[in-house]
Amino acid sequence: MKKSKGDKRKKSPSRERYEARNPTVSGRVPKRTCDRLYANLAKQGMSLADALKVLAGELELKVRPIDEARQEAYDEGWEDGSAAAERCYAVSCPCSRCGKERIVTHEDEKQALRRFMMANQWHHGDCDNTFS
Repeated sequence: MKKSKGDKRKKSPSRERYEARNPTVSGRVPKRTCDRLYANLAKQGMSLADALKVLAGELELKVRPIDEARQEAYDEGWEDGSAAAERCYAVSCPCSRCGKERIVTHEDEKQALRRFMMANQWHHGDCDNTFS
């Protein structure tokens, strides 16, 4: 016999005990808030149930000290920025002994490159300045 919408199936005693011990908690929030909530939970590796337990004081949230988190973010930014600057601005040349490319960092090396470029009349490809 087909049950109508108003009819509810009889729950097993174990299911009734489970639901009595673990009631549903719900609330309505805008979709954007819901999406952000689940994204933040995923970043933390938490379930919604764990987040509610934290708010209820039943579960301790492991939080890194702010100075440690700030230093890590600074270090990551420094590394990314340094790498980008090196790709854009670093001057490299081959080693005169082994031929391996190396980045010129020492001031003496920079001065030697300047002297070499001037002595060999290095100029911009589209430079219209001529020396007489």
